[in-house]
Amino acid sequence: MRIALALTLAGTTAWADAPVVEAVVVRDGRFDVTISHPDTGWDHYADGWAVEDAQGNQLGLRVLAHPHETEQPFTRSLTIAGPLPDKVFVRARCIVDGWSDVVFEVATR
Repeated sequence: MRIALALTLAGTTAWADAPVVEAVVVRDGRFDVTISHPDTGWDHYADGWAVEDAQGNQLGLRVLAHPHETEQPFTRSLTIAGPLPDKVFVRARCIVDGWSDVVFEVATR
């Protein structure tokens, strides 16, 4: 289902500007997430990412408070306390396009 949606949206302008989760490293509940996005300044930038379980419940949110137009891709971290499911998903968002439909699957163990 997600693959069909990605192929459908691939030619749209909003899709071209969506933030992309490039890599995720998980160690002892700490998520180091690398994101790329064509930030243009305060008017359009990646402003956060979330860790979700398989049902889409948000387990943690990392808010990005400023644009990174000169630092691409960039990596930011978030620590989530407590037990994690064996598999989680990281989803990025930007202030213009909102949450990306594409998620990055991560094994936590």
